[in-house]
Amino acid sequence: MKKTSFLCRRDDLMIRGHLFGETEPGRRAVILSHGFLANEKTVFGYAEALADEGFLAVTFDFNGGGLGSSSDGRSCDMTLLTEKQDLLAVVRAVWEQLQPASIALMGCSQGGFVSALTAKELGSAAIDRLVLFYPALCIPDDARKGHMMVYRFDPQHVPDVLGRLPMKLGGDYARVVMEMDPFEAIGGYDGPVLLVHGTDDRIVDISYSRRAQTVYPHCEYHEIIGGGHGFSGEHDKQAVRYLKSFLQPSAAGSNKE
Repeated sequence: MKKTSFLCRRDDLMIRGHLFGETEPGRRAVILSHGFLANEKTVFGYAEALADEGFLAVTFDFNGGGLGSSSDGRSCDMTLLTEKQDLLAVVRAVWEQLQPASIALMGCSQGGFVSALTAKELGSAAIDRLVLFYPALCIPDDARKGHMMVYRFDPQHVPDVLGRLPMKLGGDYARVVMEMDPFEAIGGYDGPVLLVHGTDDRIVDISYSRRAQTVYPHCEYHEIIGGGHGFSGEHDKQAVRYLKSFLQPSAAGSNKE
């Protein structure tokens, strides 16, 4: 498995990551985005599976985006929208540095929401396909409730710091999504979408993905029975099978179950 370093910038912040697979021009690239409190290592397994299938897989750490991040930036400055800007910078760099035949986006949890926002902005002319594993579309509702993961606050008076453990989080993390309708925010992307969610997810209720599938005109939707937030074991193997099948050139992206 060929694994090399990847670097790009978003403004004055360095984004650090890795490339899995061969890097010659003309490869189909997949950019993978990790979730909240996480880092690129949590998607290495998917990157390796994709590289085995001949794709060029790109992983990276969001700026200030998680524990153990190798990229620049402070966690207290991170929001859903700064992560979208990070991903846009990565997409530009992949086009310029690697000259792929196409780019697909894949995101897990918060990284899924960010990938969906980015796909909408760039459109299917730039983003060939979109893969969402248990996307955290609950984030705006959680902000309005004043309960975002382990962070609790008064949503009518959002403090400058939501909390410091396990990661210092700034008040803008909640403020920027307070008025956001997640389904309106991601709607408009008309390329093929793969959406996979576990029925036992206790962090992002599966109802969000059940509704999200109706937003996309070409959505392949799967529920993994008993799957939680972050697949493992047989659930993960099942998700990888869906992923590999969906990314094949002949996949229509329209099956639902």
